[in-house]
Amino acid sequence: MIIDGKSVALIAAGLTAVMGGIGSAWGVGLAGKSTSAVLSEKPNLFGQMLVLQALPGTQGFYAFIAMFLALGRINAATSISIAQALQLIGALLPAMFGELISAYWQAVASCGAAQMVTKQPESFGRAVIIPALVETYAILSLLATILLLGGVTL
Repeated sequence: MIIDGKSVALIAAGLTAVMGGIGSAWGVGLAGKSTSAVLSEKPNLFGQMLVLQALPGTQGFYAFIAMFLALGRINAATSISIAQALQLIGALLPAMFGELISAYWQAVASCGAAQMVTKQPESFGRAVIIPALVETYAILSLLATILLLGGVTL
């Protein structure tokens, strides 16, 4: 069986979505462990804890956007060489790894922010900035992939 460029390109697009999804599931789960511990003692903080838990979930959406953009390029091409598929992989790498890793670290930051809000509920506005800073790099990863996709010749 011969693997063609289109198959490689589709695998790369799929891996992008998978890695972002893994990162978000990992991040939301990790943050949920911390926020549920807070809620067991302070259920009145539900809304604030929900925001802190949900933040690492955005990376899955960003990876899905990157996959969707790549699929648009793949489906528009009549044929794709292995060299072109490798270009596509290179363009998708920032989204693959940026979303996976930033989701984990955003969860770690959310856990710390949850502890801050537990002790000082009025500090939520300041606390949410801590994991939101990690979001910046998730967005930059998506933007890098979008820019790189523009240079891929399919």
